[in-house]
Amino acid sequence: MYNFKNDYAEGAHPNILERLYRSNFEQHDGYGDDPYTAKAKNVMQEKMQNPNAAIFFVSGGTQANLLVISHLLRPHEAVISANTGHIYANEAGAIEATGHRIIPVDKTDGKLNAEDVTTVLKQFAMRPHVVKPKMVYISNPTELGNIYTQKELADLSKACKENSLYLFLDGARLAHAICAKNSNLTLADISSLTDVFYIGATKNGGLLGEAIVFSDKKTAYEFDYSLKQKGALLAKGRLLGIQFLELFTDDLYLQLADHANKMAGKIAQALKEMGCLFLADSSTNQLFPIISKEVSKKLSTNYSFFTWREMGSNQEAIRLITSWATDEKTVDQFITDYKALTESTKDKA
Repeated sequence: MYNFKNDYAEGAHPNILERLYRSNFEQHDGYGDDPYTAKAKNVMQEKMQNPNAAIFFVSGGTQANLLVISHLLRPHEAVISANTGHIYANEAGAIEATGHRIIPVDKTDGKLNAEDVTTVLKQFAMRPHVVKPKMVYISNPTELGNIYTQKELADLSKACKENSLYLFLDGARLAHAICAKNSNLTLADISSLTDVFYIGATKNGGLLGEAIVFSDKKTAYEFDYSLKQKGALLAKGRLLGIQFLELFTDDLYLQLADHANKMAGKIAQALKEMGCLFLADSSTNQLFPIISKEVSKKLSTNYSFFTWREMGSNQEAIRLITSWATDEKTVDQFITDYKALTESTKDKA
């Protein structure tokens, strides 16, 4: 049984495990005050061409989202998100539990734009009777695998600045967005166009970990207190620092995402050639093919994946995710199995 449900089913890239092993008996100060963490931050600042960036390592994406949002927003302030956004659809009310409302915007592709921001601001203009929109939350890639172009992010950034809104980018799969074949965004672009974003390791070769990046140290004022208060300041901080240092050495971080994207692209191309339609036009490692329920059931005997959406009585959209460790032989076998099952189904019809 091969797991296409997520891109963190495997442990970690061997380089990370080797570096952790070699440093195991070294003694260092805790809470990120170690040379590995310091070096990792320096390397990442160089990659994003922003020496003024403030970087904090935490364990997971939901934790990163609630930390950033609860720290930056005052009690009466709210965050704007696509209705597909992770904070709105998949985090068990984590943001609401911090006391902040999420204002959802219906989007079929998961991408917010400047017009969406303007519309929400007009809807919430009756001060002080409604919450005050103060942040725009986006994901790159989105939950459907779509990505933002440099112009789209620049336009959204401009709208946020004009309306004194923070722009926060969820980057749990950021490397996959940057490596997408139709992407023209770089880490430097993202650092210059957002107020805060994070770089995910959990879904791209790390054991765990996300790097929260405030593009300006002033925005991160006293964020260390929020980390400690909410239980996110890891005593053995070097475990996160070492992972990010290894991932950002020789561009391993991007190489791993590029492999995942290529494996997904191979599946997508093969299925399209067989006439398969897709729920979304993803260029990252998330795919949403629309297949018959009969074929889906038979595929599930050898592959695990999520049923994403019912598409009538006989079809459904499934989600396939490839990872940094997905073997091309597995991809080829999946394509072969899918082809055999679809041809068998046609013969019966």
